[in-house]
Amino acid sequence: MQQHAFKVFKKSVEIGGKTITIETGKIAKQANGSVIITCGQTVLLCTAVMGKLGKEMTDFFPLTVDYIEKMYASGKIPGGFFKREAKPSTNATLISRLIDRSIRPLFPDGFRNPVHVVLSPLSYDGINDPAPLGIIAASIALSISDIPFNGPIAGVTVGLINNEFIINPTIEELETSLLNLNVGGSESSVVMIEAGAKDVTEAKMLEAVYFGHDFIKMLCQMQSEFAKDAGKSKVEVILDKIPDDIIKPMEESYGLTINETMQVKGKHDRQNAIDALSERIVLETAEKLGEEEFAKNERYIKQAIEELIKKYVRQTILYEQNRADGRGVDDIRDISIEIDYLPIVHGSALFTRGETQALGCVTLGTADDEQIIDGLDEEYKKTFFLHYNFPPFSVGETGRMGSPGRRELGHGALAERGLEYIIPSKDIFPYTIRIVSEILESNGSSSMATACVGCLALMAAGVPIKAPVAGIANGLIMEGDKFIVLTDIQGLEDHLGDMDFKVTGTKNGITAMQMDIKIEGITKEIMTIALQKARMSINTILGYMEQVITEPRKELADNVPKIETLQVDPTRLGEIIGASGKIIKAIIEETKTSINIEDTGLVSIASAETNMINRAKELILSIITEPSTSEWYNGVVSRIETFGVFVKFMNGYKEGMAHVSGLPVPRGENVSDHFKVGDPIRVRLTESDKPGKLALSTREFGDDPAPRTASFDRDRDRGYDRGPRRDGDRGRSGDRDRRDGFNKKRY
Repeated sequence: MQQHAFKVFKKSVEIGGKTITIETGKIAKQANGSVIITCGQTVLLCTAVMGKLGKEMTDFFPLTVDYIEKMYASGKIPGGFFKREAKPSTNATLISRLIDRSIRPLFPDGFRNPVHVVLSPLSYDGINDPAPLGIIAASIALSISDIPFNGPIAGVTVGLINNEFIINPTIEELETSLLNLNVGGSESSVVMIEAGAKDVTEAKMLEAVYFGHDFIKMLCQMQSEFAKDAGKSKVEVILDKIPDDIIKPMEESYGLTINETMQVKGKHDRQNAIDALSERIVLETAEKLGEEEFAKNERYIKQAIEELIKKYVRQTILYEQNRADGRGVDDIRDISIEIDYLPIVHGSALFTRGETQALGCVTLGTADDEQIIDGLDEEYKKTFFLHYNFPPFSVGETGRMGSPGRRELGHGALAERGLEYIIPSKDIFPYTIRIVSEILESNGSSSMATACVGCLALMAAGVPIKAPVAGIANGLIMEGDKFIVLTDIQGLEDHLGDMDFKVTGTKNGITAMQMDIKIEGITKEIMTIALQKARMSINTILGYMEQVITEPRKELADNVPKIETLQVDPTRLGEIIGASGKIIKAIIEETKTSINIEDTGLVSIASAETNMINRAKELILSIITEPSTSEWYNGVVSRIETFGVFVKFMNGYKEGMAHVSGLPVPRGENVSDHFKVGDPIRVRLTESDKPGKLALSTREFGDDPAPRTASFDRDRDRGYDRGPRRDGDRGRSGDRDRRDGFNKKRY
């Protein structure tokens, strides 16, 4: 067999006690760049492909990053009817966004060729997270390709366990970590941050970021060495830039007017003024250039207007500290808060900050409402989740409404991460909690408004949260070495600025953080200032929230399903469930309750009626509670024998035998003359010296007959009893002879 002569390049580096290996030259060679990255038994394939320019040049960079989960990677078959992967999971979408945000700032300005980066986990060991590996893989695939890219960059995850930082913690370690921080960066600076935390201080968070950056530097050096050996020469591409002979005359003629227009207060008033000015500039420029020349340069003329708007907004803020809406650089927009905005719903709040408005609704459900997450990891259930909706009317536009896009999923995940820390554990509050954030108006920072309104709605619903949480988004304007950090950015400042830095937290620390930048990195000084301003803003907003509601309500709404829990011995769960679930199904059917049983022994019972919950608890306790000799029990005769009756008691889940000597049956009379199957009977336990063998009596304490012999117990175990002797004790042989039809007289 003729084999391929693959030219394989391979390199390894050890990070935090784990070996990361990269390889190229064997797989997916028709892509502009491809790489296999391995850590442990997690293997990820990344490809990068550049397309040709379209017939009409776009005014944006068409980058697409797709992280595609393959269920075979973890030895699983997809669920559903078709048994194949369908649309990306929420987790896959979030990882795609994470990688996109890391690499997007590093492409040249004016680059317009479409680029598609595809990441496919081919093997997943459940230990090593593919997300940070994906950032490294994307950077390497682009660096060794002929696609223009100002890399390399790398990504790592930082955990915090026992007050020590851990680089790239395992999935299991992250469960106990106070921090789950993803950092992306180049050798010189940090370009991306995504974090969930459990009240981690700003100082500790900053320390964690730069702890991770030290390892990023090592990974970037490794990539540079690898690219020297395996990389291709970069192709020359056409960069889309506005010609100087268009933008300079426009600035001379309209620069001051544009600057004045950008000071108009109010989002829609300002946008209307901009639209009117833009239309005027286009018409007047068309007259100057003539029809043919204008048609040739129309796209650049419109781009020039946008570029001048950006320039004057940024300069006014940077050099005059004058924002478009008239605020100071550290001012928070006006805030209005209202709770109980809606009837029926279990908890609601309305949060308005400037021209951004969010309606938060909390619904409390049972274990039946838990969200099942089926991905590469083992299937698990979520008892808390947040959904973010961003309809087009919130920005005064028309558009399609349907399933959430990447932006909605990303914003919702950030707000959910910010609130996750304060959600009570299931043993304290056994409800499934769903928050829905409806964005009714938007002019920047709607995800942080979602965090605020979500917290308010939780308290209004009576969820016993650990502490209130608020969120803020800060921005950055930077030209050369001069910069200014803005508090509570609005949409214009987000669009034209260099950074979107979002932080949620309690009064004590950070619960979530996300940073996106449009430049190649920021300094430690900038990040420190941004965190300090975020802390002051969070404390201010928490103060406003406390003026409306100081703590969670003590009572739940009347229409919330009532849930009570029992903690039982996990070894007794089989008795409660029964064969094929027969017993628990019967309890559910009788009580019309919803019952959920955890492997830990936690049993949750839900119903709108308290008496039904109590009945279900009574039945369950009857199964797992052992009867006591000091208690009387109401039972029912289940079987009658000559030597006594069998009785079912404790709701029918226990059965014992009451011997004739412990029954009100006169000597010489038959038990069946006094008892029938189904008769009620009040009994107590006299002895239980063998598992499952319960001896009962109707006699009062102290009236029991003499203790039975071992032979009685054996006979009882066989299902019969000799009863009290009236004609003398014949012994075993006498009984045997009697059964055989004769008797040996004893002397």
